[in-house]
Amino acid sequence: MHDFAYARVAQLRDAVARIGAADTALIAGGTELLNWMRLGIAEPTSVVDIGRIGGLDQIAVDGDGRLAIGALATLNAVGEHALVIRHAGALAEACLKAASAQVRNRATLGGNVLQKTRCAYFRAEAPLPWPCNKRMPGSGCAARDGLNERHAIFGWTDACVAVQPSDPAVALACLDAEVEIEGPRGGRSVPMRSFHLTQQEAAEEGQDAATLETRLAHDEVIVGYRLPVLQGLRSAYVKVRERESYEYALVSAAAAVQLDGARIRSARVALGSVAQRPWRLAAAEARLAGCELTREALLPALDESLRDARPLAHNGYKVTMARHAALRALLTAGGAA
Repeated sequence: MHDFAYARVAQLRDAVARIGAADTALIAGGTELLNWMRLGIAEPTSVVDIGRIGGLDQIAVDGDGRLAIGALATLNAVGEHALVIRHAGALAEACLKAASAQVRNRATLGGNVLQKTRCAYFRAEAPLPWPCNKRMPGSGCAARDGLNERHAIFGWTDACVAVQPSDPAVALACLDAEVEIEGPRGGRSVPMRSFHLTQQEAAEEGQDAATLETRLAHDEVIVGYRLPVLQGLRSAYVKVRERESYEYALVSAAAAVQLDGARIRSARVALGSVAQRPWRLAAAEARLAGCELTREALLPALDESLRDARPLAHNGYKVTMARHAALRALLTAGGAA
């Protein structure tokens, strides 16, 4: 790990003023950045601590009737908060299924959605003995034809097949949350369902398919999230992993439904660990309106959305796993599991 300068700020405007400088990184909980620095993924010359900025850890219903969650709220604080449990159950579950309790006491919701892929080729200590376009642009992607059982089935390119591993990001995308951003050009909001970019989307925008991962500019900072509070909305999060304790998802699914009796009035479904962004099943959502909340009625709609999957050599199982994780999330959200 290289030497770096450290500064602590107490005001958001000070953080915004500093983040635009070259080789400057923000730190809050620190559960990701310190790993990046140890592995050589990031080598900032200056680290700015934003963990003491007042007000950015609050959770409340705002004046517009939306659930507002500050970026510095920890995963445990979000997962255990009564308002989140009541209005955004899938997000509460996703936060409490992310990492160990000790890490959740430090990790913030703002930082969690910015974590990088868990691809083993990417997460190795520098210097890398294999190609990785995220670490060494233009070198190639070792996972494309290598060990790719945990990698993408949607949105990948030959430049990169990595997935976004955040649990809360999947729930936020499913619940139509917006991420609130501040920067030197002022504030803006971005829908969480489009905040992350797949490799294909980055390439279509003329950007580096491997290294561009989000719509957050280098001189901007996440300050919070806003979620609509909908009458009768029920949601759930399902995480499939190799072990129950502090493991990343092989596949995850978040679902939110509003019911008319035994039928679905509206539904939203997002998958995790299948692409470099949470993957909304738009075709399934359109077909689910009016369906009975039964396995037999739900599966044809889910299958339609999964026809676009492009599994790699070793991860075809993810298509089946995603199908059943989404089904379980819908049934659980609707109370029929």
